[in-house]
Amino acid sequence: QVQLVESGGGLVQAGGSLRLSCAASGRTFSTYSMGWFRQAPGKEREFVAGITWDWNSLSTSYADSVKGRFTISKDNAKNTMYLQMNSLKPEDTAVYYCAGDGPRPRVGIRLSDYRAWGQGTQVTVSS
Repeated sequence: QVQLVESGGGLVQAGGSLRLSCAASGRTFSTYSMGWFRQAPGKEREFVAGITWDWNSLSTSYADSVKGRFTISKDNAKNTMYLQMNSLKPEDTAVYYCAGDGPRPRVGIRLSDYRAWGQGTQVTVSS
């Protein structure tokens, strides 16, 4: 069972940047499909970004609300996934969760696509 631990959340002003990290256990991390989700108060958890290895290359996908501002990446040597968040907006305020599962050919964008979840890290963007 994959174990995931997020870090890097915090308080930032609008327009600023943060980088979230997700450290994963497991010897086959390079083949994991992984994603970032977020949940704002009173709202459902939503897909933010995902990354997967389709046996030929890495594929990524982003929610429309973060395209061009957020970048997802993996460092297989460190068993760590990242979410670089630039040009942050107050509406990006949420608890951010990383998620992981086994290999899949396409990026998973649904909660049910992932069986392993981290505990979440708070991101607060002030206006």
